[in-house]
Amino acid sequence: MDELFTLGHSTHSIERFLELLRMHRINAIADVRSSPYSRHTPQFNREPLQAFLKDQGVAYVFLGNELGARGGDPSTYLNGQVQFHLLAQTGLFKQGLDRLRRGASSYRLALLCAEKDPIRCHRMILVCRNLRADLMIQHILEDGKLERNDQAERRLMRELRIPESDLFASEQELIDRAYDLQGKRIAYMEKSGENGEPSLNGEDS
Repeated sequence: MDELFTLGHSTHSIERFLELLRMHRINAIADVRSSPYSRHTPQFNREPLQAFLKDQGVAYVFLGNELGARGGDPSTYLNGQVQFHLLAQTGLFKQGLDRLRRGASSYRLALLCAEKDPIRCHRMILVCRNLRADLMIQHILEDGKLERNDQAERRLMRELRIPESDLFASEQELIDRAYDLQGKRIAYMEKSGENGEPSLNGEDS
Protein backbone atom coordinates (compact mmCIF):
# COMPACT_ATOMS: atom_id res chain seq x y z
CA MET A 1 0.00 0.00 0.00
CA ASP A 2 1.33 3.45 -0.93
CA GLU A 3 2.11 5.94 1.83
CA LEU A 4 0.78 9.45 2.38
CA PHE A 5 2.03 11.92 4.98
CA THR A 6 0.47 15.11 6.32
CA LEU A 7 1.76 18.09 8.24
CA GLY A 8 0.66 21.52 9.38
CA HIS A 9 3.09 24.39 9.00
CA SER A 10 1.78 26.06 12.17
CA THR A 11 4.17 28.87 13.19
CA HIS A 12 7.33 27.00 12.19
CA SER A 13 10.23 28.84 10.67
CA ILE A 14 10.90 27.84 7.10
CA GLU A 15 14.12 26.20 8.32
CA ARG A 16 12.24 24.03 10.83
CA PHE A 17 9.68 23.16 8.18
CA LEU A 18 12.45 21.98 5.84
CA GLU A 19 13.97 19.98 8.70
CA LEU A 20 10.67 18.13 9.15
CA LEU A 21 10.52 17.36 5.44
CA ARG A 22 14.10 16.11 5.41
CA MET A 23 13.51 14.06 8.57
CA HIS A 24 10.85 12.04 6.76
CA ARG A 25 12.34 12.22 3.26
CA ILE A 26 9.35 14.10 1.83
CA ASN A 27 9.98 15.03 -1.81
CA ALA A 28 6.56 16.40 -2.77
CA ILE A 29 4.00 18.69 -1.12
CA ALA A 30 0.28 18.85 -1.94
CA ASP A 31 -1.05 22.10 -0.49
CA VAL A 32 -4.71 21.66 0.53
CA ARG A 33 -5.24 25.13 2.03
CA SER A 34 -8.18 26.93 0.42
CA SER A 35 -6.36 30.24 0.85
CA PRO A 36 -2.60 29.64 0.94
CA TYR A 37 -1.76 33.03 2.46
CA SER A 38 -1.29 34.34 5.98
CA ARG A 39 -0.21 37.64 7.49
CA HIS A 40 1.17 35.74 10.48
CA THR A 41 3.30 33.21 8.57
CA PRO A 42 4.17 34.87 5.24
CA GLN A 43 6.98 32.35 4.70
CA PHE A 44 4.23 29.85 3.85
CA ASN A 45 2.43 32.02 1.31
CA ARG A 46 1.98 30.06 -1.88
CA GLU A 47 4.48 31.71 -4.24
CA PRO A 48 7.47 32.08 -1.87
CA LEU A 49 6.86 28.59 -0.50
CA GLN A 50 6.72 27.07 -3.97
CA ALA A 51 9.96 28.85 -4.94
CA PHE A 52 11.68 27.76 -1.73
CA LEU A 53 10.66 24.13 -2.17
CA LYS A 54 11.80 24.14 -5.80
CA ASP A 55 15.25 25.29 -4.67
CA GLN A 56 15.29 22.39 -2.20
CA GLY A 57 14.29 19.84 -4.83
CA VAL A 58 10.80 19.33 -3.40
CA ALA A 59 7.87 19.25 -5.83
CA TYR A 60 4.82 21.42 -5.02
CA VAL A 61 1.24 21.27 -6.21
CA PHE A 62 -1.66 23.43 -5.08
CA LEU A 63 -4.86 21.44 -4.52
CA GLY A 64 -6.78 23.96 -2.45
CA ASN A 65 -9.46 24.31 -5.10
CA GLU A 66 -10.09 20.58 -5.16
CA LEU A 67 -9.44 19.62 -1.52
CA GLY A 68 -9.66 22.84 0.50
CA ALA A 69 -11.95 23.22 3.51
CA ARG A 70 -13.92 26.11 2.00
CA GLY A 71 -15.95 24.63 -0.79
CA GLY A 72 -16.87 27.03 -3.56
CA ASP A 73 -20.04 25.10 -4.41
CA PRO A 74 -23.06 26.65 -2.61
CA SER A 75 -24.74 23.23 -2.55
CA THR A 76 -22.11 22.05 -0.04
CA TYR A 77 -23.23 24.61 2.57
CA LEU A 78 -26.07 24.33 5.08
CA ASN A 79 -27.02 27.37 7.14
CA GLY A 80 -23.74 29.00 6.19
CA GLN A 81 -21.53 26.07 7.20
CA VAL A 82 -19.62 23.72 4.91
CA GLN A 83 -20.88 20.15 5.11
CA PHE A 84 -17.94 17.82 4.73
CA HIS A 85 -20.06 14.88 3.59
CA LEU A 86 -21.50 17.00 0.75
CA LEU A 87 -18.11 18.42 -0.18
CA ALA A 88 -16.71 14.89 -0.40
CA GLN A 89 -19.35 13.97 -2.98
CA THR A 90 -18.41 16.68 -5.48
CA GLY A 91 -16.63 15.79 -8.69
CA LEU A 92 -13.87 18.32 -8.00
CA PHE A 93 -13.09 16.76 -4.62
CA LYS A 94 -13.00 13.27 -6.10
CA GLN A 95 -10.62 14.50 -8.81
CA GLY A 96 -8.35 15.83 -6.09
CA LEU A 97 -8.35 12.49 -4.30
CA ASP A 98 -7.44 10.72 -7.53
CA ARG A 99 -4.49 13.06 -8.01
CA LEU A 100 -3.27 12.26 -4.50
CA ARG A 101 -3.55 8.53 -5.08
CA ARG A 102 -1.50 8.83 -8.27
CA GLY A 103 1.01 11.15 -6.62
CA ALA A 104 1.51 8.84 -3.65
CA SER A 105 2.52 6.06 -6.02
CA SER A 106 5.39 8.13 -7.43
CA TYR A 107 6.46 10.50 -4.64
CA ARG A 108 6.98 10.56 -0.91
CA LEU A 109 4.07 12.95 -0.66
CA ALA A 110 2.78 15.07 2.21
CA LEU A 111 -0.45 17.05 2.48
CA LEU A 112 0.15 20.57 3.76
CA CYS A 113 -2.25 22.68 5.78
CA ALA A 114 -1.90 25.29 8.51
CA GLU A 115 -3.19 23.57 11.68
CA LYS A 116 -0.49 21.76 13.64
CA ASP A 117 -2.76 19.02 15.05
CA PRO A 118 -4.25 16.68 12.43
CA ILE A 119 -7.36 15.87 14.49
CA ARG A 120 -8.28 19.57 14.36
CA CYS A 121 -7.64 19.92 10.64
CA HIS A 122 -9.66 19.16 7.54
CA ARG A 123 -6.63 17.43 6.02
CA MET A 124 -7.44 14.48 8.29
CA ILE A 125 -11.14 14.91 9.07
CA LEU A 126 -12.14 15.43 5.44
CA VAL A 127 -9.33 14.43 3.08
CA CYS A 128 -7.68 11.52 4.89
CA ARG A 129 -11.04 10.13 5.91
CA ASN A 130 -11.70 9.54 2.24
CA LEU A 131 -8.24 8.04 1.58
CA ARG A 132 -7.74 5.87 4.66
CA ALA A 133 -8.86 2.71 2.85
CA ASP A 134 -6.45 3.27 -0.03
CA LEU A 135 -3.25 4.65 1.52
CA MET A 136 -1.10 4.16 4.60
CA ILE A 137 -1.43 7.59 6.20
CA GLN A 138 0.96 9.06 8.77
CA HIS A 139 0.84 12.52 10.31
CA ILE A 140 4.05 14.44 10.98
CA LEU A 141 3.49 16.11 14.34
CA GLU A 142 4.94 19.40 15.53
CA ASP A 143 7.84 17.67 17.29
CA GLY A 144 8.65 15.59 14.21
CA LYS A 145 7.21 12.33 15.50
CA LEU A 146 4.87 10.28 13.31
CA GLU A 147 1.32 9.38 14.26
CA ARG A 148 -0.48 6.77 12.17
CA ASN A 149 -3.97 7.76 11.07
CA ASP A 150 -5.55 4.97 13.14
CA GLN A 151 -3.69 6.28 16.20
CA ALA A 152 -4.99 9.78 15.49
CA GLU A 153 -8.50 8.35 15.19
CA ARG A 154 -8.18 6.77 18.63
CA ARG A 155 -6.94 10.05 20.06
CA LEU A 156 -9.88 11.85 18.48
CA MET A 157 -12.33 9.36 19.95
CA ARG A 158 -10.86 9.84 23.41
CA GLU A 159 -11.14 13.61 23.07
CA LEU A 160 -14.78 13.32 21.98
CA ARG A 161 -15.46 10.65 24.65
CA ILE A 162 -16.58 8.12 22.10
CA PRO A 163 -15.96 4.54 23.27
CA GLU A 164 -13.74 2.29 21.16
CA SER A 165 -16.28 -0.53 21.49
CA ASP A 166 -20.04 -0.61 21.91
CA LEU A 167 -22.66 -3.33 22.05
CA PHE A 168 -24.87 -1.64 19.46
CA ALA A 169 -22.30 -0.12 17.07
CA SER A 170 -19.42 -1.55 15.09
CA GLU A 171 -15.90 -0.21 15.39
CA GLN A 172 -16.24 1.52 12.02
CA GLU A 173 -19.53 3.13 13.02
CA LEU A 174 -17.86 4.56 16.13
CA ILE A 175 -14.95 5.90 14.07
CA ASP A 176 -17.39 7.44 11.59
CA ARG A 177 -19.23 9.06 14.49
CA ALA A 178 -16.00 10.68 15.60
CA TYR A 179 -15.27 11.99 12.11
CA ASP A 180 -18.82 13.33 11.77
CA LEU A 181 -18.76 15.11 15.13
CA GLN A 182 -15.35 16.65 14.55
CA GLY A 183 -16.36 17.69 11.06
CA LYS A 184 -19.23 19.72 12.51
CA ARG A 185 -16.87 21.29 15.03
CA ILE A 186 -14.20 22.44 12.58
CA ALA A 187 -16.04 22.96 9.28
CA TYR A 188 -15.79 26.44 7.82
CA MET A 189 -18.63 28.81 8.74
CA GLU A 190 -19.59 31.96 6.89
CA LYS A 191 -20.10 34.91 9.20
CA SER A 192 -22.04 38.10 8.49
CA GLY A 193 -20.21 41.39 8.43
CA GLU A 194 -21.42 44.64 9.93
CA ASN A 195 -23.43 45.48 6.82
CA GLY A 196 -25.15 42.10 6.86
CA GLU A 197 -23.17 40.79 3.89
CA PRO A 198 -21.41 37.44 4.15
CA SER A 199 -17.91 37.79 5.55
CA LEU A 200 -15.46 34.95 5.01
CA ASN A 201 -13.62 34.60 8.30
CA GLY A 202 -11.26 32.05 9.75
CA GLU A 203 -8.40 29.91 8.50
CA ASP A 204 -8.53 26.53 6.85
CA SER A 205 -8.97 23.92 9.52
